Amino acid sequence: MRKIISLPVLLPVSLFYANAQPSGKPVETKPNIVFILADDLGYGDLSCFGQEKFETPNIDRLALNGMRCTHTYTGTTVSAPSRASLLTGLHTGHTPIRGNMEVKPEGQFPLPSGQNTIFKLFKEAGYSTGAFGKWGLGQPGSTGDPNNQFVDEFYGYNCQLLAHNYYPDHLWHNQTRVNFPDNADGKFGTYAQDLIQEQTLNFIKNNKNKPFFLYVPLLLPHAELIVPNDSIFEKFKGKFPEKPYKGTDSGPAFRKGGYASQEYPKAAYAAMVTRLDMYVGQIIDELKRQGVYDNTLIIFTSDNGPHVEGGNDPDFFNSNGIYRGHKRDLYDGGIGTPTIVSWKNRVPSGTQTDYTFAFYDYLPTFAELLGKEHPKGIDGISVLPTLLGKNGQKKHDFFYFEFQELGGRQAVLEGSWKLLHLDIRNNPYYELYNLASDPSEKHNVIDLYPEKAAHLKKIMQCARTEDPNWPLFKN
Repeated sequence: MRKIISLPVLLPVSLFYANAQPSGKPVETKPNIVFILADDLGYGDLSCFGQEKFETPNIDRLALNGMRCTHTYTGTTVSAPSRASLLTGLHTGHTPIRGNMEVKPEGQFPLPSGQNTIFKLFKEAGYSTGAFGKWGLGQPGSTGDPNNQFVDEFYGYNCQLLAHNYYPDHLWHNQTRVNFPDNADGKFGTYAQDLIQEQTLNFIKNNKNKPFFLYVPLLLPHAELIVPNDSIFEKFKGKFPEKPYKGTDSGPAFRKGGYASQEYPKAAYAAMVTRLDMYVGQIIDELKRQGVYDNTLIIFTSDNGPHVEGGNDPDFFNSNGIYRGHKRDLYDGGIGTPTIVSWKNRVPSGTQTDYTFAFYDYLPTFAELLGKEHPKGIDGISVLPTLLGKNGQKKHDFFYFEFQELGGRQAVLEGSWKLLHLDIRNNPYYELYNLASDPSEKHNVIDLYPEKAAHLKKIMQCARTEDPNWPLFKN
């Protein structure tokens, strides 16, 4: 477990603002929630989490005004199942989406109709709901289409494969396809993430007079490594030793998932995270401009560990900090994530916690925030007491993660002990680590602690339910 001494915690405060009326009775004001999800951002990619080669001042300021959560996990190690875990409150042994499964001509395996999600929770509580960025949880018109999952307004990429490219030929605004002829024939006209950011800020403006849940699944810094050739990019060109990346600049995969070439991949990556930080600052400024910042809970995190695609070099940037592994690994470098939570006068400012929680804890946390019972049968627990600096926080008995690709992988975490089951469908084997003494997972101690390994194997075997769409083992 990452053991970091917590800063002093302020006294707990109430959930909602209490505005005095002439009658003297308080009126509860529902808080807004802004959930910002970076894409493939590593644990060490923020300067407030140790990054030294570039800076993230807006995110750092968010941390200074809130709480750094230093021991949090995603849903798993790639986009779609990790996001499904986030939205459903289920770990990836139970989620209806457990892998990146493409659906032609555009999209991924869909969330089912009637699925309990964070969006459903907020919609039923009278909130406006918006999602701006990358979806990846159901192709247009399917049961998983954002508008069929209680999202009032969606703008961005429905298909996460097409979201590999920042100069696409189209995006989706709800059910309307928005075409970009200025990106046709390999041209670089509309940088999609900038346009998505405009729509994100518009949602805040248009919903300032009613409670809203705003989900911002940013594209950055997922490959391909490309940004507009502006002052941000120029700041980093020539700063790092570069190895040009030769990618897909023509042919059937061009702007259909293939990554473009990049002469300055390190500069591009640093510029992408810097641009992401700029977007976060713009969102905060817009909340303040519209007078709703004080009553808005802001959460910033990433969907999995840093990627190695498109010419990226996460080891150069120390993107995973001291933690082993990258995206597609179930080591902590692949599933550990930086998390920051901020809410003026509610989340104690300038604090940090090493309490362990995962993506599937957000749904019950939001349910408690709204005074609702969380859906039955989910895997998450509310972490609201921790986020508000209160006592009485429950703990998980264990955490479970699985990954469908690369032969199939599983991980279970109980206390400081972590068991991995790797290459399941081909040549299965296990590894055991004690994260308290070995947070970098360098020393496999399975031969030294066979009883502990046997105990965790039993947990692992019982943690998941079989699903014909997501077979983890050989038939």
